[in-house]
Amino acid sequence: MDAKLIRRIRRHAGCVLAAIVFAAGLAACSEENTYVPPPPPKVLVAKPVEQAVTNYMAFTGNTQAFNAVDLEARVQGFLTAIDYKDGTAVKKGQRLFTIQRDTYQAQLDQAQANLEGAIARQLNAQNEYNRQSQLGQQDFASKARVEDAKTNLDQATADVAAAKANVALATINLGYTEVLAPFDGIVTNHLVDVGALVGYAGPTKLATIVQMDPIYVYFNVDEQQVLRVMEGLAAEGRKPGELKDVPVEIGLQTETGYPHRGVIDYIAPQVDAGTGTLMVRGLFENKDFALLPGLFVRVRVPMRQIDKALLVADTAIGSSQLGSYVLVVGDDEVVEQRTITAGALQDNGLRVVESGLEAGERVVVSGIQRAVPGNKVAPEATEMAGKRSTAARP
Repeated sequence: MDAKLIRRIRRHAGCVLAAIVFAAGLAACSEENTYVPPPPPKVLVAKPVEQAVTNYMAFTGNTQAFNAVDLEARVQGFLTAIDYKDGTAVKKGQRLFTIQRDTYQAQLDQAQANLEGAIARQLNAQNEYNRQSQLGQQDFASKARVEDAKTNLDQATADVAAAKANVALATINLGYTEVLAPFDGIVTNHLVDVGALVGYAGPTKLATIVQMDPIYVYFNVDEQQVLRVMEGLAAEGRKPGELKDVPVEIGLQTETGYPHRGVIDYIAPQVDAGTGTLMVRGLFENKDFALLPGLFVRVRVPMRQIDKALLVADTAIGSSQLGSYVLVVGDDEVVEQRTITAGALQDNGLRVVESGLEAGERVVVSGIQRAVPGNKVAPEATEMAGKRSTAARP
């Protein structure tokens, strides 16, 4: 075959192949590409819990002993006995210390002897006056002798009264030789040892007795809180004095919630101008001595009962420059960021929503990061549940 013919055939075949490839490319470009959007993200939603709750005002306070008294030696002498063990509980009237009792017993015996002598002299003076008075009526005794007898009788009567006072004083001093517990309580360690001279330069402190049941809790209410309380009482038709006997609850720093319950038994009559606070005192039973004087405690006082409050999980509430908010899924499955007024956190981890949310609305409680306001989601219903807090807070 001619070489020119062969080259012509090859060129023709190449053109045909190129045309086929080009046509195939045009056919491929003519097919349309379709975009398939991703499915809406899944989130868990729950309806607010509707229940009765109590609004509280929270404070901080300190415990204080119901009674705390220094035991002192009120007479001079040597300490002869210590009749208790340091730090033990004692009963009212129990003897704790004894101070040189024999000396004061002798003084009492001497005073009683003097009283008996004074009574004998008074009796003799009375008989002499009676005799002189009868003789004077019969003109056998002068008026001067009758008056002298009356003077002697009066002097003897005064001596009896003085002797009785000395007996009473000696009895009191003898009583001071035994230091007794003035009430049920716990006595601290003794500060003076047996054999020491006490009371020689004034009262000597021997120990301290502390009554721990019941126990006081003192806390201060600032001026704004006082005004809020006054407004609340006025709205309920009550007077400020009726705030006494209102329940109050406290909790220690290591305790969950407020397990100790008592009542308010004292409110200061005026606000302290220096601090702008009002002192309030609560009274609590403390039979197991779980509360010690001087402890720092958390205090809350119930102020108002809400019969139908809405609560959501505290973890479902976010915060922005506009305030607190929750993410709500509407009927069209679109997420809405709803600004709310958050109230008190309950012990079960649910927080009261005072405004901005309606009962029955669906609140995003899980998958919050995937719930973008304005976008659709795939909500899955669950129960509103909170996480128990270590300590309820406002």
